[in-house]
Amino acid sequence: MNEAITPVGLFKCLADETRARMTLLIARQSELCVCELTAALGESQPKVSRHLAQLRGCGLLEDERRGQWVYYRLHPELPDWVRDVLARVLASNGEWLAADLQRLNRMAGTAGSTDRCEARPLNV
Repeated sequence: MNEAITPVGLFKCLADETRARMTLLIARQSELCVCELTAALGESQPKVSRHLAQLRGCGLLEDERRGQWVYYRLHPELPDWVRDVLARVLASNGEWLAADLQRLNRMAGTAGSTDRCEARPLNV
């Protein structure tokens, strides 16, 4: 992260429902790939990728390419207060992500594993 994230920057970045849901899903699961996020959110790959780029630009996420897939996790240098905010929102609003988690759990394999994405066609 080049610049420290500020409260205003955090809330601007999470002001969009799709970005908020993505960030919370990633925080809950530790890491997710694009195909998992598209399945969980029921959104198109281009829309998911666009929002992920914004979350990376905000400094909330970092990505890692593994073969054909790109995995996202919370940026390791996030300040503790940001992690605390995300953890509190997750703990207090589990029902908000319930449908997303059900869709994610219907995918084969375990979260963050390539076997989940191998069963899905690639949108390259």
